[in-house]
Amino acid sequence: MSGAPDICLIGFGEVGQVLASDIGGKARSISAWDILFADPDSAPSKAAGKVRKGANAKNAAENADIIISAVTAAQTISAVTSVTGAIKKDAIFLDLNSASPGVKTKAAADINEAGGRYVEAAVMSPIGPKRIACPMLFGGPYAEAFLPLIHDLGFAGAKIFSEEYGKASAAKMCRSIMVKGVEALLTESLLSARHYGVENTVITSLSDLFPGPDWNELSTYMISRALEHGKRRAEEMREVAKTVEEAGVSPLMSSACAERQDRSAGFRYALTETTLPDMLDSIINGASPERSL
Repeated sequence: MSGAPDICLIGFGEVGQVLASDIGGKARSISAWDILFADPDSAPSKAAGKVRKGANAKNAAENADIIISAVTAAQTISAVTSVTGAIKKDAIFLDLNSASPGVKTKAAADINEAGGRYVEAAVMSPIGPKRIACPMLFGGPYAEAFLPLIHDLGFAGAKIFSEEYGKASAAKMCRSIMVKGVEALLTESLLSARHYGVENTVITSLSDLFPGPDWNELSTYMISRALEHGKRRAEEMREVAKTVEEAGVSPLMSSACAERQDRSAGFRYALTETTLPDMLDSIINGASPERSL
């Protein structure tokens, strides 16, 4: 493609809004579609600003040179299906979603069959600190040719990982077993420890066993991430469980982590607390039969 590209964003939540802001004037135009656009008072609707809101996904995607999918993990294939009837020949479909290798491979087949060019992406850090310059692993046969253009748009942390679909996703999903698993373990460990009044002893012991990080600070951060993004993380961990199953391993830990992340989301109000003890107390005091720990 020559000149600035026309870009479509499928999903206009936190990530979609960062994409629109950071790409800004580097694109000729930016259109978007989000299911919450149907509600004019929703956060995506209010954040749209100068972005053209499509009447539907197909309307947003038609004529786009690059379609970027940034939806929740469970909606990965739905996002693909929503644009296959409108994607123009050789348009790039960049899939940022946290889905299993099997799901990514299916998405690639559907987009490529529809005449587009599917590029797999695995986002390897929270989007917040570095925004679109955060580390990303790209995969598939079209990734290498696409890389210079995506660098020009500001994706400074993007690099080629594999010509084979699914590899980048596998790396992301296997990493998530550890990252989201530690969040879930710290939540469960320290809620229990706070009940017994031994949380300081537990944190001190962690510092002795795993020296380096400030375990009080790290625990506060990781538990808060689960509170704030638990629903999205639970969806991702269910995709992780699929990844583990695809490898022939029973996803015992990943499935349990999904459940813990899901429950954490019910206590999001505790984010107003600034110290670990107060956050733990807020969660414990808010527990009920309807909102169990």
